[in-house]
Amino acid sequence: MKDQVRVRFAPSPTGPLHIGGVRTALFNYLFAKNKGGTFILRIEDTDQTRFVEGAEDYIVESLNWCGIPFDEGPGKDGGFGPYRQSERKTLYKDYAQQLIDNGSAYYAFDTPEELDQLRKEAEENKSTFTYNSFNREGLNNSLNLSKEEVEVKLSSNTPFVIRFKTPSNTQISTQDLIRGHVVFNTNTLDDKVLYKSDGMPTYHLANIVDDHLMNISHVIRGEEWLPSLPLHIQLYQAFGWEIPEFAHLPLIMKPVGKGKLSKRDGDKMGFPVFPLAWNDSIGYREEGFEPEAVINFLALLGWNPGDEREVFSLGELVQLFDLSRVNKSGARFDPEKNKWFNQQQLQLKSEGELLEGFKQLLAAHQLSSSYSDQELATIISLVKERAVFAKDLLELSDYFFVAPESYDEKNLKKQWKEQSPEIMKELIELWNSFESFDSASLEEETKKWIEAKAYSFGQVMPPLRLVLVGALKGPHLFDIAALIGKQDSISRIETALKRLS
Repeated sequence: MKDQVRVRFAPSPTGPLHIGGVRTALFNYLFAKNKGGTFILRIEDTDQTRFVEGAEDYIVESLNWCGIPFDEGPGKDGGFGPYRQSERKTLYKDYAQQLIDNGSAYYAFDTPEELDQLRKEAEENKSTFTYNSFNREGLNNSLNLSKEEVEVKLSSNTPFVIRFKTPSNTQISTQDLIRGHVVFNTNTLDDKVLYKSDGMPTYHLANIVDDHLMNISHVIRGEEWLPSLPLHIQLYQAFGWEIPEFAHLPLIMKPVGKGKLSKRDGDKMGFPVFPLAWNDSIGYREEGFEPEAVINFLALLGWNPGDEREVFSLGELVQLFDLSRVNKSGARFDPEKNKWFNQQQLQLKSEGELLEGFKQLLAAHQLSSSYSDQELATIISLVKERAVFAKDLLELSDYFFVAPESYDEKNLKKQWKEQSPEIMKELIELWNSFESFDSASLEEETKKWIEAKAYSFGQVMPPLRLVLVGALKGPHLFDIAALIGKQDSISRIETALKRLS
């Protein structure tokens, strides 16, 4: 076992980073930081036909936005670079040749047409063609050709691939850190292509070579790579290298619970499946999620802390994370619960942390404000607990910035009584007489007046809230009036009296 923990997240730049990929990156990050290790980003771009411009930048920006930046990777060389496989391609040919030389791999010269014919014949016989230990010696490869024939083909540049020579009747067993003891029978495996005719390695060869050269101690990846595990173990053995520890994460399931979460699910049900926007698909950032909330809900998809807690900071997750607490079974994705996580994380932010974003919201909606930063922070504190997203803060507090132009009809019919106009006129006189208009003084003196007049609070407070706010919503009424100020509060009452007369 290697002395230092080094893990890698190795996405392909073939499009946007799916939220499942972010969780894989997060679990690698948490494991590395918990162990005082290194988190590496490696771009696996060996398949140039699927390369998408801008995808690598998107991956890097996503990790940075989530707050899980890599320690080594493109632009951050830790002595194990380069970190793009396309920049390492000269390495792989020599390693493929090593496998040829030690008998672990062979040249295959079968043409696409020959392989298509074999597949067609198998289909006609209601079976499936597999290039494996049972038929390889009857096919067009170096196992079935003389040394001279092979040399002629190579010297004449006959197209070839290099395939791994999977042994027959062999059990491959290992210990997965999540799934425990796993066993594979090699008779169920095919001879995977390791090196392609275009001079590029396949994922299987490049990933093993790179993990070895980058001194990777633990490979933490999705469950979909579990079928590749026996090949990868055999490749390590064929090279005579130390095998890293493996951990295969459970799938993230659809909200309905059956099947793997996909972009289609998000499109259909109206929730993001990407961390950031990509083309016409909105991301969690653009939807208004806090990065801390995204990290929080992803961490609990397949992992549990061992108690009933659900809300964690990144630091707490690092401290608590343990692969032994990752579940084997898939974790259901719950878009509504994710909003709850965002609300919880939003409440943990101070008014000061939310202030700049709030001011930007005001500017974007062309709402000029005479409020000081302290007053704006107070407004945030009054409405914050009702907000799910930071963008909700403006909708919850709009009446602080714009006087109501209409009043909630249902509540108006219920609360605006025959005596309401007279009460409001008396209240104007009362408030005009106040020298101090802070919330505490305002509340104390108004309540005294209500009692002295023998009014009920129900006669005064609901109509007053309606004329100040426009609806029966909002925080403590005297906090609202104090922030709006004496002049504006009285003006709103006067306006309502004109409109409702």
